[in-house]
Amino acid sequence: MFKKELLEQINNENHYTIPKYVLTYAKELGLDMNSLILLIYLLNKPNKMIFDYKKIINDLNFNEKDLLDSISLLKDKNILLILMEKNDSGILEEKIDTSLFYEIIFSKILNNESKQNSEKDLYDNFEKEFGRTLSPMEYEIINDWVEQGISNELILSALKEAVFNGVNNLRYVDKIIYEWNKKGIKKPSEVIQKQKQKEEEKNEETYEYDWLNEE
Repeated sequence: MFKKELLEQINNENHYTIPKYVLTYAKELGLDMNSLILLIYLLNKPNKMIFDYKKIINDLNFNEKDLLDSISLLKDKNILLILMEKNDSGILEEKIDTSLFYEIIFSKILNNESKQNSEKDLYDNFEKEFGRTLSPMEYEIINDWVEQGISNELILSALKEAVFNGVNNLRYVDKIIYEWNKKGIKKPSEVIQKQKQKEEEKNEETYEYDWLNEE
């Protein structure tokens, strides 16, 4: 009977909702466990609630240092503000404002959507040039280039170079990108510049430079 009553008591206590986006971006935001717990707690409260640190400590089973460290971290991350506002009686009160957090999340969601669209365009270009659907392994290779910080423009330039040389496979494109990386080439304009320099050195007619057969 005691267990049943205890279980009912636990179920009747307040529950906090954890929005999916909080879990999605918590690591990216650099939040530790205490600051994440505090953020979830605050997001379940009215914005600009009075900063009652004793109640927060009690609700979260924090000590004073836990709370102050978490507040400091969230402030440093521009996730929340501590404001001084007058109440109806004209008395100044400390209030917690978490509206900045939603602006951060909104920005990250837009950036991720833009990145996904950009990656889709990248894949579409390869499939168009190859005249077929990419394999899962080829998707992984292209994604690995992106994660290495290689720009879409440079990747597409390497694709163009491969197609120009009559080779329609990712291994060849990867070799081109590798050679360019060794030469410190980061932009398509630098590819053209390197080609011109090589042409001037050899004093030959203009031609499309084959990066994989350099002598």
